[in-house]
Amino acid sequence: MAFRRRAKSHPLFSQEFLIHNHADIGFCLVLSVLIALMFEVTAKTAFLFILPQYNVSVPTADGELIQYHYGLKDAVTILFYFFIAIILHAVVQEYILDKINRRLHLSKIKHSKFNESGQMVAFHLTSVIWCLYVVVTEGYISNPRSLWENYPHVYLPFQVKFFYLCQLAYWLHALPELYFQKVRKEEIPRQLRCIALYLMHIAGAYLFNLTRLGLILLLLQYLAELFLHVSRLIYFMDESNEKVFNYWAVVFVVTKLFTLTLYILVIGFGLPRVENQALDPERGNLFSFLFNNILFRMSVLLLVCLFQASVMWRFIHFQLRCWRVYWNEQSSRKRATGTNRQTRPFRRDWGYYENGVVKVENGISPRTRKVKFP
Repeated sequence: MAFRRRAKSHPLFSQEFLIHNHADIGFCLVLSVLIALMFEVTAKTAFLFILPQYNVSVPTADGELIQYHYGLKDAVTILFYFFIAIILHAVVQEYILDKINRRLHLSKIKHSKFNESGQMVAFHLTSVIWCLYVVVTEGYISNPRSLWENYPHVYLPFQVKFFYLCQLAYWLHALPELYFQKVRKEEIPRQLRCIALYLMHIAGAYLFNLTRLGLILLLLQYLAELFLHVSRLIYFMDESNEKVFNYWAVVFVVTKLFTLTLYILVIGFGLPRVENQALDPERGNLFSFLFNNILFRMSVLLLVCLFQASVMWRFIHFQLRCWRVYWNEQSSRKRATGTNRQTRPFRRDWGYYENGVVKVENGISPRTRKVKFP
């Protein structure tokens, strides 16, 4: 019991120490893995953390091509980039966002929202550029049939698998960041739902071998989120710039329409035409075999449509509420200006008051009187 009391009072076990030094702890762990690369004894183990595993030589017309598939060792690689995400989060916060916050002098609530949007802008901008590069170089945009042809897509190129591992690492790192950033209790449920949805969709696309469709959907989703958080940053800098949210609204509607169209095109029409319907555990299509079942495929499509419909309903309800508030403010301003114009001077028998000065009807001011104050 005495040891437990001493351990709790030790600075290494304190909450403030973990909050202010979690990035340094992660940097030490990452640095130890990098140092292990320099020694022959530990280099093989260090490569498990840094590089994607399960590489396979796939014969092609031009020769052999190195491809990858998923496995349990991916968890080790995700753990390594989990700590790198924590380090990058701290770098963006300390060297960019904190310096901007000192100039803006925001309130505590706006300060936390500004930090959240700033981190999201950095992540979404990087992910959009990276994801766009991957889908263009792999030819997924120029050839939409490749999204379902030769399904299941068990073997992945290096850049596709590395992208998915980094995405999983980032959204997993967002869970302890809720503690490290001292997020308010009211905001934690919303952010937990967001993190859980991203992890579920990314891991689902990765395990069910729908990585090509997942890349396009992530590109659309991250593009809409990028416009949202950029609009929030502009609004926090100057609250008169409310019109920037209109651009986000247009991008949001367009991306959701494309998302729903892609789901119906790939799951509803593309996957039923796939010829390879046999279960082959050695090839690795154990999870993707479920999409060959029409009942499972239609159930997934129905859930996706219901989810997208609920998102659009909340968006429309939010926009209508904002427009209602805006028109109420405009009508109240018009009413206030109308009443100011209709006000007339207060008249008396011998004259009237105008701008605090007593005047008579013929324009001649009466004799000024001394006002006695009590």
